[in-house]
Amino acid sequence: MTKQKRYSATFKSQVVLEMLKEEKTVSQIAAEYGIHPSPLHRGKRQALENFPQLFTESPVLQQQAQAHQQQLTELYAEIGKLTTQVEWLKKNLASTLTRDERITLLDRGVDTLPLTTQAALLSLNRSSLYYRPVGPDAEEIALKHRIDDIDTDRPFYGSRRITAQLNHEGYTVNRKRVQRYMREMGVWGLAPGPQTSTRHPQHPVYPY
Repeated sequence: MTKQKRYSATFKSQVVLEMLKEEKTVSQIAAEYGIHPSPLHRGKRQALENFPQLFTESPVLQQQAQAHQQQLTELYAEIGKLTTQVEWLKKNLASTLTRDERITLLDRGVDTLPLTTQAALLSLNRSSLYYRPVGPDAEEIALKHRIDDIDTDRPFYGSRRITAQLNHEGYTVNRKRVQRYMREMGVWGLAPGPQTSTRHPQHPVYPY
C-alpha cells in the first residue's frame, strides 16, 4: 500500500495562493508540483470559505479590548476623583492657613514633585518659592517673655489689660499686636466673658 504523501501547511498555502492568482490553470499547477488536481480544488475551496474569518476579531481579542476599555474608564474616573479632591484641598488650605503657614509646607527636598507644582497645590505664587521665613527679632522675643510673665502673675488679665501693663512699663505696643502674640503663644485670660451673669430665659427663678 502506497503511503500518502503529506505536505506542510506552508507548502499548501503557497500552492493555494498560486491558484488564487489564476495565472496558471489547476492542471498546470498540479503537473508542476506533482499533485492530483482533486486536493488542489479542495484546498482552494477551504481557503475561500475561511477567508472572511481573517477580518473577524477572535473572542480572545474582543475580551482583551473590552478589558482594556474598562481599565481606561476606571482610570479616567480615578483621575476625576483625584482632581476634585485636589481642588477641595487647595481651596481649604487657602482659606484656613495663612500664607506663611502654607509656605512652611513647601518641601524642597522632593525631586518627584517640583516646587512650582507644590506652590500651585498650596495656592502660592512663584515668588513664594524664594521666600525665607524671618525669625522673631529681639523686641518680639522680649515682648513675648513679658507677656508670659504677666500671664503667669495675673492669669485673669486679658489682652486689653496686658497691653495697658506693657505700655505702662515703657513698651510701645497696641492691643492687636498683643492679641497676635498671645494667639501664637497659646495664652488667654481667665476672666469671664461678657454677659456670663445674664439669666437664661428658660432657667427657673426662685423667690429668695
